[in-house]
Amino acid sequence: MWKPLRTILSLNDPGWGRSGGGGDPRPPQRPQGEGPPDLDELWRDFNRRLNGLFRRGGGGPREPRGDGGDGPSMKGAGAGIGLLALVGLLLWLGSGFYIVQEGQASIVLRFGEYKQVVDRAGFTWRLPYPIESNEIVNVQQLRTVEVGYRNAVRNKTLRESLMLTQDQSIVDMQFTVQYRIGDAKDYLFNNDFGPVPEEIVRQAAETAMREVVGRSGVDQVLYEEKEQVAQDARKQIQALADRYRAGISVVDVTIQQVQPPEQVQAAFEDANKAAQDRERLINEGRAYANDVIPKARGTAARLMQEADGYRQRVIASAEGDASRFRQVLAEYAKAPQVTRERMYLETMQEIFANTSKVYLDSRGSGNLLYLPLERLLQQSGAAQPARPPEPAAAAPATENAASAAARAGTLRSRERDSR
Repeated sequence: MWKPLRTILSLNDPGWGRSGGGGDPRPPQRPQGEGPPDLDELWRDFNRRLNGLFRRGGGGPREPRGDGGDGPSMKGAGAGIGLLALVGLLLWLGSGFYIVQEGQASIVLRFGEYKQVVDRAGFTWRLPYPIESNEIVNVQQLRTVEVGYRNAVRNKTLRESLMLTQDQSIVDMQFTVQYRIGDAKDYLFNNDFGPVPEEIVRQAAETAMREVVGRSGVDQVLYEEKEQVAQDARKQIQALADRYRAGISVVDVTIQQVQPPEQVQAAFEDANKAAQDRERLINEGRAYANDVIPKARGTAARLMQEADGYRQRVIASAEGDASRFRQVLAEYAKAPQVTRERMYLETMQEIFANTSKVYLDSRGSGNLLYLPLERLLQQSGAAQPARPPEPAAAAPATENAASAAARAGTLRSRERDSR
């Protein structure tokens, strides 16, 4: 044991091995084969060399030993120990300084108990270990948890992805949850992370998504309301995290893939095609109805307007006829004979206006009179070649001829009556 110690002392003191006043301060050489050196003597030599190290450059006298030699200075040894203690204290206090980066929060613990949260970025200090310690938490990092798959959508985890809908159908769903640490204190002290820290969020996400899918139909989950299902699941996950004070803030829920199980996917696709054909036929029927119904309504409205116009025309005509009959009746009461002849003449005028030939039978003579009204009309038309014959112009001639014939017949009847 004394050989390494002697080597150290010889390196620290170049005077080791030389006598300081004619005597050799080294321990006497013992013959080989004898026992180990005296430990008390070795300890006194070590203290003397250490005292000389601290007093070097001071020039102070050494305290005499009781046996007449030089002994260690207790005052110098105490100063060296105090200096070492001061340096150690400063180093210990300096171990309490640390840096908080931007987007991080520091949880300070005093003897393992929560003390405070330091959320400002920069250089800060706490009491050194073991009085206080700190935990650094990144509160701005966007963390992602995969549910129903790992690393890729094709690497499915059926225990998590298979879910039951409200109409007793099974869907295979893979989705991701993005979250941040909202409360660093709750996140550290209210969670049991275990070997996989994100397992807490994964279990909460799976529970919430199963609840939302269980309240929805299979068509809503697969096609109609996929985004709404994701939003409802995000709200449910956040509600679970707040209830258990997990200290997380859910940012978004994204459904990566949702489909029927592989065992029934072919049959489900056939059913989906049939449903699409049904929707197509329904849309075609609606388009045909939208084309036919307005036309039918327009035709019905036109017929109703025509019927209403006909009704008004007939009523007006009947009212006019009644008014005319009343006027004729009043005139007839004043002069019955003249009114009767006038009525006869007007009636015959209306009848002869639609024919080109008139036959008159004379009862007394038995002669049949023929009035060639057609030739008369042709002659009247030839007399005016510059103006083409018009139906409206032929009517007065016909009316005049019919009136003349009517008057002739009336005169003959009167003559017969007088005879």
